[in-house]
Amino acid sequence: MPRRLILWLPVVTLMAAIFAVSSMSSPPSPPGVSDKSLHWITYLALAVLTARALADGRWTAVTLRLAAAAWLIATLYGATDEWHQRFTPERHADWYDLAADALGAAAGAGAAWAWGIIKRFGGRPARRPRPHP
Repeated sequence: MPRRLILWLPVVTLMAAIFAVSSMSSPPSPPGVSDKSLHWITYLALAVLTARALADGRWTAVTLRLAAAAWLIATLYGATDEWHQRFTPERHADWYDLAADALGAAAGAGAAWAWGIIKRFGGRPARRPRPHP
């Protein structure tokens, strides 16, 4: 299976799962977990997976620009999800849900960017000064 497909498959799978849940009139929800928390966590994961796919699986390639692209993709998908819910019986589009999507995506993209920085610079051993003869 091509590497690119392997990297994008989790992104597309999560997007399909979001679409499927959005198509339900009364989607399941874990007890004690708020709707906004579910949106935040889901879009955090979507942004992380998208950043990984955009970086071709190399965390060291996750730059600020790439993280911003991952945030934009996840947030735009959140907007399309809210629009989709307008056509689902007993559901409606909610600006607060979209805000939770965007904030979760920002946290995920920021985490991916930070991990990229750590992977680029955090793993190098410290240079020891050479002794003078």
